[in-house]
Amino acid sequence: MNDNLLTIFIAVTMAAILVQAGILIGLYLAVRKSTAKMEALAAEVQNKALPTMDTVRSTMETVQNLLAELRPKIDVISTNLSESSSLVRTQLGRIDATLTDALDRTRLQVIRADELLNRTMDKVEETSEVVHQTVISPLRQVNGLMNAIATGFEVFLGQKRRSPKNGGGVPQDEMFI
Repeated sequence: MNDNLLTIFIAVTMAAILVQAGILIGLYLAVRKSTAKMEALAAEVQNKALPTMDTVRSTMETVQNLLAELRPKIDVISTNLSESSSLVRTQLGRIDATLTDALDRTRLQVIRADELLNRTMDKVEETSEVVHQTVISPLRQVNGLMNAIATGFEVFLGQKRRSPKNGGGVPQDEMFI
């Protein structure tokens, strides 16, 4: 029984070693296949990317040379823009001061015109009141007195009462105004 057991153990061990050998061979083949693909990809990258990198490198050198040539011009443009913005800012300050002054003067003139108009309206009202008191009121009184005298003469002379000429019976002071 020990011999049979030893034979079975050796057979199982041998089967395990063969399985491991098969796995190692499969790994070797897979790695070799991946290596071939990686080498092909590296060759393709080298064939396509390196010329592009050389082109990029030459383009960058050209851009650097162009920037080196343009830097003084850009500095001059920057200086001119700075001076122009300073000048514009100064001019805008002057324009603001001028407009503020003009607005203040206009506001003052509007206030003066309003005061003048108010004073004129007050004078017109006062004059109207004075005319009413000095002219219209005495005229009414004189008119009333004349009507009374006329009525007295009519009654005294025995004539009929005269009717208003326009037929509307409008009081005399409304006709006057």
